[in-house]
Amino acid sequence: MVSAAEQLAANLNFGALAKADELKKRIWFTVGALLVYRLGTYIPLPGIDPTAWAQLFNTQSGGILGMFNMFSGGGIHRMAIFALNIMPYISASIIIQLMTTVSPQLEALKKEGEAGRKVMNQYTRYLTVVLALFQSYGIAVGLQGAGNVVSEPGLFFLISTTITLTGGTMFLMWLGEQITARGIGNGISLIIFAGIVAELPSAIAGTLELGRQGAISTGFILLVIVMAVVVIAFIVFMERAQRRLLIQYPKRQVGNRMFEGQSSHLPLKLNTSGVIPPIFASSLLLLPTTVANFNAGSGPEWLTTITTLLGHGRPLFLVLYLALIVFFCFFYTAVVFNPTETAENLKKHGGFIPGIRPGERTAEYIDYVLSRITVVGAIYLSIVCLIPEILISYAAVPFYFGGTSLLIVVSVTMDTVAQVQGYLLAHQYEGLIKKSKLRGRNR
Repeated sequence: MVSAAEQLAANLNFGALAKADELKKRIWFTVGALLVYRLGTYIPLPGIDPTAWAQLFNTQSGGILGMFNMFSGGGIHRMAIFALNIMPYISASIIIQLMTTVSPQLEALKKEGEAGRKVMNQYTRYLTVVLALFQSYGIAVGLQGAGNVVSEPGLFFLISTTITLTGGTMFLMWLGEQITARGIGNGISLIIFAGIVAELPSAIAGTLELGRQGAISTGFILLVIVMAVVVIAFIVFMERAQRRLLIQYPKRQVGNRMFEGQSSHLPLKLNTSGVIPPIFASSLLLLPTTVANFNAGSGPEWLTTITTLLGHGRPLFLVLYLALIVFFCFFYTAVVFNPTETAENLKKHGGFIPGIRPGERTAEYIDYVLSRITVVGAIYLSIVCLIPEILISYAAVPFYFGGTSLLIVVSVTMDTVAQVQGYLLAHQYEGLIKKSKLRGRNR
């Protein structure tokens, strides 16, 4: 006969092994999906002359194409079927989030919970298709008008390129959703992360080659390495920083039982806006440079003047970059976090901040605290992004050592590790609950 203790131990061991196998399957599924994505960045678009495109890309790699090439994992440099990457989906998500602040219908959907979230996700997919078609057609027209890049220009090339690039974006969107559902981590973030990390070795090799040729001194390369380590440590510290507001819940009576009042915390992240501000700021500032490079100097004189003033490392560029980062920090924080809605939820569940009246006063206090920590968050993002930006401009350091890329890599790594730890912790709690139930039955 098997004792109750032996049966309990066998059940727990079997459950632990099953959960470990499930975690392994999720990790391997994530790795396999990312390998499929990397394979697609090496499949070129049909009808493109690789040599002509490489020459054209090298002339404007310091503009917005260079930054988007970083996000696409080299897909634009090779003009692959995944050249657009997942950027249209990110743009669509941001637009839908912004629209919730001005559209009562979308705001109502946002408050409906899981059902409303599914409808908003569907709207995001539709908008992704529209943006991808628009951007794909723009790329096709730009390639066709860029000299000898296209071997056989014409209507067929425009249609095939538009369909191929749009299909690549939609496939990546589906792949990202599959990673989120069946793998580990946020699929969309991991796709961007994989693209940046995959190109890091070539970026490091290019920097060392510049040092071998004498274009960059050995001391400066060591300085860049030390700076990257310091920036990564600074990002980890600041991304974990929170301002916790004490929340009190009063005593409550359920039937004949009286429950004591409880206390918890409302965590407010120091950097609520994430990596959106530097991405938007870089895109807006690099746009004139890219347009001027496509015109090959034949554009209007005012465009050439603006391009010169907005060159990397120029005072006007740095000032506008700083101003845009600060603006998008406050703007995007206001979009993703609603103090009034948070205060109403606290009031609905009986929670309150000690010394602050529930309702409108609580919303004003949360908004006051959030505004103050957003100032610190904006200063943090400005420091992280401006110092590498100066190195990129004055020492030809690749984009991959910039603050935006380091911020994305560190943030995604921290989120993925946190999800793995949360997954393991949840299963440990599940095992403890089963153990306590079995003990209760044996008694």
